[in-house]
Amino acid sequence: MSRLLLPFLGVLAFSPHTLGQDTFDWNKIKPSEKLTWTPCNTKFECARLTVPLDYTNPTAQTAAIALMRLPATVPSNSSENRGPILFNPGGPGGSGVDMISVFADSARAVLGGQFDLVGFDPRGVSRSTPRASFFATQAERVQFSSLLSLNASEDAFGRTYAHYILQSSLVGARDDGSLRFINTESTARDMLKIVQAHGREKLQYWGFSYGSVLGATFAAMFPDNVERLIIDGIEDPEDYYSTSWMNLQDTQKTWNTFLDGCVAAGPDACALYEPTPSAIQAKVDALTQQLKTRPMPAAASLSASAPSYHVVDYTLLRETIFNAMYHPYEGFQQLASALHELSLGNASALYAMSAGAGLYQPPYHCPANASEGAKEEFLDVQDGEFALVCNDGATVSTDYSDVTAKYAELCASSPWCDLWPVRLSCLGWPEYLKNNNTLSFTTNTSFPILVVSNTADPVTPRANGVKVSKGFAGSVLLTQDSPGHCSVAAPSTCTFSHIAAYIVNGTLPAPDTVCPVDSDAELFPSTAGNATQKPAVASLSKTERTREEEISAAVRSLAQSAPKILKRPGRRV
Repeated sequence: MSRLLLPFLGVLAFSPHTLGQDTFDWNKIKPSEKLTWTPCNTKFECARLTVPLDYTNPTAQTAAIALMRLPATVPSNSSENRGPILFNPGGPGGSGVDMISVFADSARAVLGGQFDLVGFDPRGVSRSTPRASFFATQAERVQFSSLLSLNASEDAFGRTYAHYILQSSLVGARDDGSLRFINTESTARDMLKIVQAHGREKLQYWGFSYGSVLGATFAAMFPDNVERLIIDGIEDPEDYYSTSWMNLQDTQKTWNTFLDGCVAAGPDACALYEPTPSAIQAKVDALTQQLKTRPMPAAASLSASAPSYHVVDYTLLRETIFNAMYHPYEGFQQLASALHELSLGNASALYAMSAGAGLYQPPYHCPANASEGAKEEFLDVQDGEFALVCNDGATVSTDYSDVTAKYAELCASSPWCDLWPVRLSCLGWPEYLKNNNTLSFTTNTSFPILVVSNTADPVTPRANGVKVSKGFAGSVLLTQDSPGHCSVAAPSTCTFSHIAAYIVNGTLPAPDTVCPVDSDAELFPSTAGNATQKPAVASLSKTERTREEEISAAVRSLAQSAPKILKRPGRRV
C-alpha cells in the first residue's frame, strides 16, 4: 500500500512538494475526449483525457485525466503492437505520471517494447483536474500538516483526533461540489475510458498496494473487460471499503527480518550488530525511549538558500524504521548505520535518511515568481489521498470511545499501530452518496487475474492475497519470498519472469508458486551497493540466458527505484 496511506498505504515515494522528474507545463495541453499525445519530458508523451465528472450525469461537468506514456517501440498500426498497459502506484493518491517517469525503462526491459506503458494521475490527484485541495495555498497546507506517532506523548492520540475533525470541517466548507466524485469507482470508469480512447475494450493493468483495490474494483465492475490484470501487494478491498484498515498483521514479521538479518550479516555488514536479535531489539528500544524524552538536533545545512535541519524525535525514529521496512533491500543497511550513529550521539545520519525518504521536507518557501506558482497547480499533495480513502470508505464514528476501541483492536494485531492513522483521517468527513457497498469481489473475469504477495509485507499481508485470489475465479496467487512492500521491494528474476510471461503470453504461474529473491540480493551486503552479478543458469540456452540476464538487471533497477514508485498512506506531511 503505497505510504500505498499515504496511501496511507503505500507511503511517499514521491515528495508531495515536487513533481518528481516532470518539468512539463501541463497547461499547454487542452483536455480532449480523444487522446492527443504531445512530446514531453524528453522521451515521453503526455495527454489529458476528458471524462464525465459524474457518470450518472455524463453531459454535465467534466474532469481531465493526466496521462504520460513511454510509447511502444513498434508502430501503433503494427500487428505486433499490444496496446497500453496502465499503471497505478498506490497510495491512494499516488501519481501514475510520476511513477512512469522512473518505472518505465525497467518495466520495458521486463515486458518488452510492444506495449505503451501508461501512467495516469487518478481523478482528483496531482495533474488531473479538478484536483482535491482543501487549502487555499500550499503554505496553508504545510502549516496545517502534522506528523506525530500516536504514542509520542500523552496527548498525541487526542491531538490527532482533533486534527482530523478539524480537517474534515475544512473539507466540507471548501468543497466546490467536485469532491464527492473523487472515488475509486469513478476512477475505474476512467480507466475504461482510457482503454476505449486507445481503440480497445479490454484493460491491461498493473497496480500496486491501493492499486490492487483499484484493479479489483475494475474487475468487479467490468469483469468482461479484463485482458491482463496484475494486482501486487494486496489490500483487502472489503477491509478498505469498510474503512477498517487492519493491515499490519505482518509488520512485525518484516521487522524481524531486520533483526535476524543483522545477526546473520555480522558486525562488518551490519553496524548495529549484536549476537542475538533480542539484543539488537534492546538497543533500538533504548534509543526509542531516549528520544521520547530527549530529542536530538540535526542540521545538514543552516544556510538561508538551502536550509536542511530538524529535531530528531521519537516520531521521526519510528517513521524512519517503518519506512525502511517498505524497501528493506535498499534501506536496512542504511538504517542500521543510522541507528548506530544515533547510539553514539549523532542524529545526522538518521535525519538524512528520513529526509531522503521524503518523511520531512525543507522549510517551505512561497513561490518567487509566477512560473513557480503555476507549478503549484499540479503539485502531488496528500489531499487526494484523503479524498479517495474517505469518499470510498464507510462512515467512521466520531464517538471518542469508538475511535479508541478500534485503535486498541489495531494495536492488538501489531506493535506498529501508532504509525497507521488512516482510519482517523476520515473522522467527521462530509457524507456523500457511496455506491461501492454493492460491489462483489467474487466473480469470473474474461481473463484470469494474477495476484502477487510477499511473505513479509509490512502493510499488505499475504493473507489478503490468499483471500482476494479465492474470490476471482481462475486467478493465481504468486508468492514472493521476501520482506518489503510489493514485488518491487526485492529483486526476484523468478517473480518478474512470471509477470512477463503473464502479460506477454497470458501464461499464469502454477498454483502455489513461491519465488525466491535473486541469489545476489542481500539485506546487509558485505560491500554496500556492490552486489555481485548473478551467474547465468547453465541449463538455459544462450537466448534464454540473455533474456534472464536482462530481466535480472531490470529487477535490480526496479528494487532500487521502489522508494520512488510507491506511495505510503497516512503520511501527514
